[in-house]
Amino acid sequence: MKPVIWLILRRAGFGFLTIIVISLIIFIGVELLPGDVAEAVLGQNATQETVEAFRKALKLELPPHVRYWVWLTDFVQGDFGRSLANGREVSGLIGWRFANTLFLALTTAAIAIPLSVMLGMMAAFYRNTLFDKVISITTLSFISFPEFFIAYILITLFSVQFNIFPSMANINESMTLVAKLHAVLLPALTLTCVVTAHMMRQTRAAIINVLASAYIEMAELKGIRRLRIIMRHAFPNSLSPVINVVALNLAYLIVGVVIVEVVFVYPGLGQLLVDSVSKRDIPVVQASGLIFAGAYISLNMMADILSMLANPRLRQSQTS
Repeated sequence: MKPVIWLILRRAGFGFLTIIVISLIIFIGVELLPGDVAEAVLGQNATQETVEAFRKALKLELPPHVRYWVWLTDFVQGDFGRSLANGREVSGLIGWRFANTLFLALTTAAIAIPLSVMLGMMAAFYRNTLFDKVISITTLSFISFPEFFIAYILITLFSVQFNIFPSMANINESMTLVAKLHAVLLPALTLTCVVTAHMMRQTRAAIINVLASAYIEMAELKGIRRLRIIMRHAFPNSLSPVINVVALNLAYLIVGVVIVEVVFVYPGLGQLLVDSVSKRDIPVVQASGLIFAGAYISLNMMADILSMLANPRLRQSQTS
């Protein structure tokens, strides 16, 4: 048990160091933006005294390394600063938006994960048949198109032609769960089309790899039906790569929804990030970028840990 705990702690340590490096990259990237932030926010008609007071409020007169340390320590303590656009607390702006992004990602996962696993198992069961080829071609076709292209196709079909779902995924806190699901179904279907291919093909490949094992051949010689072999024996023993690809796609769903949120005008963190970049709202941009990075790294770390726990061979290779 102790080696497993040590592996988890080591992965967590690497994840923490990665977040520190990404925070430094975000800070440097913002610092390299052309122009003066104070003048860009206040406008050309602002007096010199107003600009100096604004720079002092943002601590822009401090050296860069001091500002980075102050920003990072405040972020760890939950103080994200105030928005330059409206003066509100950044934590208040981000909290509701990030909850909406998580809601969209979880709705997509509830559709995509069972669909991908089922298609992967069926493709492995009907390996090299017409069904297998059609499923592979269809999913690869979806993943080859950009997200905005799939989004506009779905809007044309289900919003313009049939008027089933709204083209703008507006949700608010007063809506019921059913109303929210109805509003976000089109962006969720768009993301489902994008992530299904990865999970389906990984499930198919993992099951086919397990089917070549000796105990599977023994089960076939005993006369056990192939579908039962896949359901009861092959799939449970192929969980490690499937869990890994599912967790990685969950990470993509959280941090890769920016384009989909912009297309559907969805009030998520990605839409807030795009709006803040256009307004040069630096505190919101920094906080949103670091939250996205933290979510992605955490889910990747979770994928590694779950893969090790599901596959004893991975634990042995890590400790050896």
